[in-house]
Amino acid sequence: MRPSRRPIDPTAQVSDGRQGTWFAGCTTVSAMSQEVQGIVARSKGAPVTLETIVIPDPGPGEAVVKIQACGVCHTDLHYREGGINDEFPFLLGHEAAGVVESVGEGVVNVKPGDYVILNWRAVCGTCRSCLKGKPWYCFSTFNAGQKMTLTDGTELSPALGIGAFVEKTLVHSGQCTPVDPEAPATAAGLLGCGVMAGLGAAMNTGNVGRGDSVAVFGCGGVGDAAIAGAYLAGASTIIAVDVDDQKLEWAKDFGATHTCNANETDAVEYIKSVTGGNGADVCIEAVGNPHVYKQAFEARDLAGTVVLVGVPHPDHKIELPFIEMFGRGGSLKSSWYGDCLPSRDFPMLIDLYQQGRLDLDRFVSETISIGDVEEAFHKMERGEVLRSVVVMP
Repeated sequence: MRPSRRPIDPTAQVSDGRQGTWFAGCTTVSAMSQEVQGIVARSKGAPVTLETIVIPDPGPGEAVVKIQACGVCHTDLHYREGGINDEFPFLLGHEAAGVVESVGEGVVNVKPGDYVILNWRAVCGTCRSCLKGKPWYCFSTFNAGQKMTLTDGTELSPALGIGAFVEKTLVHSGQCTPVDPEAPATAAGLLGCGVMAGLGAAMNTGNVGRGDSVAVFGCGGVGDAAIAGAYLAGASTIIAVDVDDQKLEWAKDFGATHTCNANETDAVEYIKSVTGGNGADVCIEAVGNPHVYKQAFEARDLAGTVVLVGVPHPDHKIELPFIEMFGRGGSLKSSWYGDCLPSRDFPMLIDLYQQGRLDLDRFVSETISIGDVEEAFHKMERGEVLRSVVVMP
């Protein structure tokens, strides 16, 4: 039975014990900056540490969000390992849900008390992609203008512009997507990154349709979400490919009809054998490995689609037969954040969750405290979990 949560009444008078009080009709709060606890990666490859973080009051267009839960995503590990950039120290965490505590001047899309999922695609509405009616490709997404800092004034780089392994965080208001507060944060927050990336890779980028055949390479959190998305879209054949039998068992729970251990069986030949010798209509690569991508390319049907949602290392390169790219037709696509539009997709997916049609809870392998993030990274590396989720006190 899922826990219920009473929505906070934004019209009620509320005091949080600090200088300043929210009153009915107010959309801002006058207060001093706050000190909270959060997880920081100070240098490349070093274990993360629990630090005191200074959160400024929200400025124009900004919001302070009290975090309730945040998933441990592989992207956070990429940040810690220097795989994204070298702008250390990083305030990690980005796959989160919580409650808006205060907002700055000019904010109209959320108000104090709103239950929100955080997103890293706060669309601008004015770039060339937005003006073409494709805001899910927005080239100028918003982040908070102010910096969160350590107590000595050192500025922090928030992971994906969010930084949510922390009791409260400062974001742009456009990074807050209101959803039904009855959905527990442990499940809802997962839509903030990995699960949305996988679902969207199938449903948005891959445009999986009824009766399609789909092969998913890599059955971690993102890959299993792609399997769940293909199942929701009505795919009739869903083939899970991995080198870990445990992950292949997990894939069945999300809708895989066939599984292939690529260490034991030629994945391309197996996929063709269960698709009438043709290959899959849509092949989704959720690893970010050139060798695996080549398998996905070779395993698709004529005029089929390959979707890359796994994050490759910046140094990786791939070589494909040029004539095959021409002769097979179809398309090779990259999926950015599942090509999602948070304002459209998050509420819809929460509705599916509440209807029992999308089992977000199944992605949660464990709930942990904020001090357990480093060990959660090691569990992720060992393939022991789909998602560890930090639950804030």
